[in-house]
Amino acid sequence: MKLIFLLLSLLVNPYGREALSLNGNWSAILDPSDVGEGKRLYTDARPAGRDDFVEYSYDGALSLDVPGDWNHQDPQLRWYEGTVWYARHFQAERRAGHRRILYFAGVSQRCDVYLNGDRVAVHEGSFTPFQADVTDRLADGDNFLAVRVDNRRRPDAIPALRFDWWNYGGITRDVLLLDVPERHIADYFFRLAPGVPDRILAEITLSVAEAGQPVTVSIPGLKVRQTLMTDADGVARGSFRLKGLRRWQPLRPFLYAVTVSSGTDTVTERIGFRDIAVDGTKILVNGEPTFLKCISFHEEIPMEQRRACSPEDAEVLVGAAVGLGCNAIRLAHYPQNEYIVRLAEEKGLLVWEEIPLWQGIDFTSEETWHKAETYLREMIGRDRNRCAIGFWSISNETRPGPERDAFLTRLLALGRSLDGSRLFTSAFDVAYYRPEADEFRMEDGFAGQLDVIGINKYMGWYAPWPKPAAELRWNVFPDKPLVISEFGCEARAGVYGDADTASSWSEDYQAALYRDNLVMFGNIPNLAGVSPWVLYDFLSPFRQHPVNQGFFNRKGVLSDRGERKKAWYVMNEYYNER
Repeated sequence: MKLIFLLLSLLVNPYGREALSLNGNWSAILDPSDVGEGKRLYTDARPAGRDDFVEYSYDGALSLDVPGDWNHQDPQLRWYEGTVWYARHFQAERRAGHRRILYFAGVSQRCDVYLNGDRVAVHEGSFTPFQADVTDRLADGDNFLAVRVDNRRRPDAIPALRFDWWNYGGITRDVLLLDVPERHIADYFFRLAPGVPDRILAEITLSVAEAGQPVTVSIPGLKVRQTLMTDADGVARGSFRLKGLRRWQPLRPFLYAVTVSSGTDTVTERIGFRDIAVDGTKILVNGEPTFLKCISFHEEIPMEQRRACSPEDAEVLVGAAVGLGCNAIRLAHYPQNEYIVRLAEEKGLLVWEEIPLWQGIDFTSEETWHKAETYLREMIGRDRNRCAIGFWSISNETRPGPERDAFLTRLLALGRSLDGSRLFTSAFDVAYYRPEADEFRMEDGFAGQLDVIGINKYMGWYAPWPKPAAELRWNVFPDKPLVISEFGCEARAGVYGDADTASSWSEDYQAALYRDNLVMFGNIPNLAGVSPWVLYDFLSPFRQHPVNQGFFNRKGVLSDRGERKKAWYVMNEYYNER
């Protein structure tokens, strides 16, 4: 086996390119002992004659749909954590003057990709895309593609060994073979100039670093057509001052068709423009104070106990957030698929998007840093043209300490260097009631560097009420916007009564807890938003109560069957009144 592969920075807007979809039915072989490479499962080996023996073959193998997790496709694989080899044949042709890019929107969680027997890509990270230039490995006619996928939990991974959501394995998002000209538009970044409501900034990168190449930007809806020239790095920069620019706003979305052309390459997509900033304790969108009426959800269709992967799945999740009365969503705890992000933008929902730097992380490891850096680069690289994204979150529920503080400080600096047009945040669970001060306080050596502070606080569930909710006061980073990024409790849909008993698992207790928390939030002077945990009940191996959980986290305001619990009505009323 030859080790020849070229990984590329992400090609902008892959769904707007000429492409061959490699979705569909793939053959699969389980490899729990990791013998597949030695058995040459990256080839479509077949006996060459009567005396030839091939132990492993894809003939008659398990069949799995791509995109999709393997857990829900076969009962034997529901709990499987290990290696599975995927394989398929496809027809393609080489084209003179064109590059062929193999694009994976997401594989959970580490993989090796082989084309016609050669390894062409290696990637770790379930929730961000990757790609490889396979032009020189592609055959005219039949091609054989094999992917070794490993979803084992590991202490050095991101997320780390223990995480409170289902460990779906497989090729869980789209696979595309992109076709682009030899010289093509590799990347672009359009955004509104901070604080200037009528100026657009543009940065376009070509695949070849060469000065003096023309790049044309066209926005017909704004009567813009302007040609920029590249510098020695192949980057063209410009700004356009425009009359009549209509800005994207929460629940009032507006997107423009933007076309970028250079040489023989042209790319078009819908892009919106908005400004987001903080002013003291307020979050401003286009200069207007905006309270985040938010909800979190996982990339999961709980009704079918599977990973969400399609435009129809995005409609289910985003539509439920809209129905609740939200103007924002938190994509917990990882970058979710592009269908969800783009639909949220079309619906006018602000997006809080984060990397899965979630508990139990080894902040002393340079390897961990490299994985976190890659996650952040790939998340921002994929989504920075999505104006709906107002917040990049770099961590959730990490413990303060010198190594952690230094790690997150370094990560924050990287994020701001990649995109200074968004607000940066993290969610923390270290705000505590201090009896001696009679208020909630938080000590954290890193958090003060962020634009917005997220607080996860489960009063009445993981923490008892020290006094009536109406009497509780907060003094947590009082000079910054504070968002309650998680609160709530578990309840089984259809269980009623015992509104004052946590162990009742009742809708009544959950609704009463929500009301008490909302009363307490009214005493937070710098409150800038609320995001209950969570939209739907979701699968989790942590939740083992045989009667009340059955491996579901039951904190949803909607059940795993889509039923509205009483807490849904509490939040819907609260959001409609704000």
